[in-house]
Amino acid sequence: MSRDKLRESCQQPIDHFGFDENLTFQQRYLVADQYWKKDNGPILFYTGNEGDITWFCNNTGFMWDVAEELNAMLVFAEHRYYGESLPFGNESFSDSKHLNYLTSEQALADFAVLIEYLKRTIAGARYSPVIAIGGSYGGMLAAWFRMKYPHVVVGLRTFNSLCMQTYGIVLQRYDAGLQWLSSAFHLCSPLKNLQDAAVLKNWLSETWINLAMVNYPYKADFLQPLPAWPIKEVCKFLKDPSLSDKLLLQNVFQAVNLYYNYSGEASCLDMSETATKNLGQLGWYYQACTEMVMPMCTDGVNDMFEPQKWDFDALSEECYRLWGVRPRPSWILSMYGGKNISSHSNIVFSPPPPSKYRFPNCVSASGAIIWQELQRTQPEAPREARDSVVFSWHA
Repeated sequence: MSRDKLRESCQQPIDHFGFDENLTFQQRYLVADQYWKKDNGPILFYTGNEGDITWFCNNTGFMWDVAEELNAMLVFAEHRYYGESLPFGNESFSDSKHLNYLTSEQALADFAVLIEYLKRTIAGARYSPVIAIGGSYGGMLAAWFRMKYPHVVVGLRTFNSLCMQTYGIVLQRYDAGLQWLSSAFHLCSPLKNLQDAAVLKNWLSETWINLAMVNYPYKADFLQPLPAWPIKEVCKFLKDPSLSDKLLLQNVFQAVNLYYNYSGEASCLDMSETATKNLGQLGWYYQACTEMVMPMCTDGVNDMFEPQKWDFDALSEECYRLWGVRPRPSWILSMYGGKNISSHSNIVFSPPPPSKYRFPNCVSASGAIIWQELQRTQPEAPREARDSVVFSWHA
C-alpha cells in the first residue's frame, strides 16, 4: 500500500483540566485517507508513543495492511512533548514547571480532542467509528483511552511488552582496564572512571533487553537495522564461557557490534544510544519519575544479570535531583485500575497478559514479539500472530 499521508496539526490546550491556564500548543498528527470510505468509514487511530510520530507511522505497517480491507482512514497522533509537539517549544524540558503537563492523562485528553476535531472538520467522518491502536507505551495509552473515553473509541488493539532494567558484566577497577575496554569496544568516548564503567554495564544490559524485544524472524529496523533472528546471530559469539576474560569481552563486543553496527557503517559505538534517535528519552525519563513508575530488578538466578534489588528510595532521590519531582508509585493503578478492568470491553491484548491476569470482555492474541504485529505482514511471522486479528467493531 502507498504510504501517502498528510502532515497536519491541531491546536490543543496545554492544560485540559484547569480553567486558569489558556495557553495552547500545536499537536502534530498524520492522516492517510486514500482508502477511506468517506461515508462514515472507520478511523484507525494510533495513540502516539514517546517519540517522533513519523517514525512510529513508518513502523506500523499493520495499520497500512488493513486500511484497504476496512476502507479505513489512518490517523497517527503525536504524544505531547515528543517529536514536534512541544508545548513550550525549546523551553519544554527546561524545568519541572514546564514539564508539569507531561502526563498520560493530558495525552489522552489530547487524543479525545483531536478525534472530536477530526469528526467536526472532515466531511463524512461525523459518525465514523474509531478504533485505537498502539504498541508498548502507546499500547498502554490505547487501553486506557478505551477505559477513560469509551464514548470516543469503540474498541482497541494494544501490542504491549513488559520491560526491565538490568545490570551485566563485571568490570575491573583500574585505569589500564578502562583504556583497554574503551579500545576493545570501539567506544566513541573513552571510559574515564568507575561511573563510566557502570554506564558501559548498563548499556550492555539494555542491548540484550532490546534484542529480546526485536527478535523478529525476518530482517527489520525497528530499533536498529538487524538480521532475521538477531539473538541467534548474537549468540554465535557467546557460546564458550571458558575463554579468558579478555577473549570473553572481545566476543561481547562482536555481539553488541552486530546490534549497533549491522550495516558496518559505524566507526565507533556510542553508549548514549541504545535505540533509534526518534525515541524521546528525555521525556520518558521524566514520565518514569512521575506517574510511569515501573519496578525493575534482577536476581541472577531467573535471569542472566547481576542481582539488583528494586530501590524506590534511590529512584525518588534521583528523580528529585534531576527534575525536582517525586514519583507517585500508585497513581497509575488508582487512575486506570491496574489489572481490575473486567468492566471494560472491546480490548485486544497482544501478546496476552499472564493467564492469571486474563480479563472477561478482553481478547488475547499470542505468538508475537514487541511491535511484530504492528509491522507489515511477513511470511515468516507466526501464523497465530498474523491471523488472529478480526475487527468487527466498525461494522
